[in-house]
Amino acid sequence: MPVKIRLQRHGKKGKPFFWIVAADSRAKRDGRFLEKLGIYNPTTNPATIEINVDKSVQWLQNGAQPTETAKAILSYKGVLLKNHLAGGVRKGALTQEQADEKFNAWVEEKEGKVDAKKENLSKEQQAARAKALEAEKEVNAKREAEAAAAAQPEVEETTEDQEAAAANEVDDATAAEANAEEKQDQTGS
Repeated sequence: MPVKIRLQRHGKKGKPFFWIVAADSRAKRDGRFLEKLGIYNPTTNPATIEINVDKSVQWLQNGAQPTETAKAILSYKGVLLKNHLAGGVRKGALTQEQADEKFNAWVEEKEGKVDAKKENLSKEQQAARAKALEAEKEVNAKREAEAAAAAQPEVEETTEDQEAAAANEVDDATAAEANAEEKQDQTGS
């Protein structure tokens, strides 16, 4: 029975989520599998990969063949390196302690790279947020300036109206005084 290490799709439409499984190569993609080895979520940045390294190495040593995508994932997580080092231990090229030491050093280096990528992504997101905030502040300042400019002519118009009304009141007052004087003259004569 030829065994493949491959991805089994789960998740919603447009939101893929994969299990990494060891399965018979004749089984359907999402069908029966022999053992679940881990998960892979490509929708996050960086992609989330959780895998049982020891079980994966055991399957590789038993002759399971990974698909291209699964091979890339196994390589990314160091499963292929650990399998290679285990082969060196079997041949006597190095001891188990040396192999473990090399693998742990590689894992630490890889985790450092992933953490650096996460930090860079968070810095880029913060910079993008700050830039968006500045752009929004500029737009708000323009809106306030336009609103103030639109309100300014209304104020000038109202002051002109008030001046005209005051002038009319003065004219009315002088006209009323003139009428009062004429009435006094007519009654007095």
